[in-house]
Amino acid sequence: MVELDKLAKRYRIEDGDGFRLKDWDPTDTAWLDDKTVAKDALAQSVAKLAEMQDKLYAQDHWSVLLIFQAMDAAGKDSTIKHVMSGINPQGCQVTSFKQPSAEELDHDFMWRTNRHLPERGRIGIFNRSYYEEVLVVRVHPNILGNQHLPPKLVTKKIWKERFEDINAFERYLARNGTLVLKFFLNVSKEEQKKRFLARLDEPEKHWKFQPSDVAERQLWSDYMKAYEEMIRATATPHAPWHVVPADSKWFTRLAVAAAIVDAMEGLDLAYPKVEPEQGDKLQAARAALESE
Repeated sequence: MVELDKLAKRYRIEDGDGFRLKDWDPTDTAWLDDKTVAKDALAQSVAKLAEMQDKLYAQDHWSVLLIFQAMDAAGKDSTIKHVMSGINPQGCQVTSFKQPSAEELDHDFMWRTNRHLPERGRIGIFNRSYYEEVLVVRVHPNILGNQHLPPKLVTKKIWKERFEDINAFERYLARNGTLVLKFFLNVSKEEQKKRFLARLDEPEKHWKFQPSDVAERQLWSDYMKAYEEMIRATATPHAPWHVVPADSKWFTRLAVAAAIVDAMEGLDLAYPKVEPEQGDKLQAARAALESE
């Protein structure tokens, strides 16, 4: 049996105090071991999500921002593809953030992501996000030199200051009607190696592999430390992190879908009610059509 409400909260972190990444098992599949049952549960969640997205769009009060962060080959793309498979494309937008452009480097570190925030009634998905600025940039501090910051602002406190800015920004979004959900797809180093080798074995997947992927893998410990401190500093009730096991893709997709459905159910979504005078106009329109 798949208890989706229980699964939805299993990996949710609203307070990062004391968070330790080593306590979260990338191979965990909760109490599930039947892929067929999980597949059926995912289909139910996808259908429910499609229904709620339709109400979200019609109601036009809330927006939803889904942020996905992970090491390479953790399954961000496939998770987004499967979980959002039932969504009307008109009500959803996916933005992938790669290496910053020269224009983006001439702005504050959140400028390039802010331009892609979802409007009311829509779901916005960030495949990587402003969190890269406390992950990749932290692991490679030389990147700060390309951001044209005044030298006196680049101090040992810069990461703490960026965490503070991110928390304030996400609180601002929440206060203005944006549901913020953040997902760290927690893949193990061993599973990443398997997926890299699979990409090299299959010619149709060669395009996904970059030589730099192996170089970044050598910095695994640095990245894990950066992720741990990021989650510890930015997990809040209004913008929680979900540390989702990512070694089994079938389970990752179900856990992410369950978390999104659970959170959106709290928005009290509904189709707009028709006022009496509007109802009279609809009846008149019906009469006119039927009389043709």
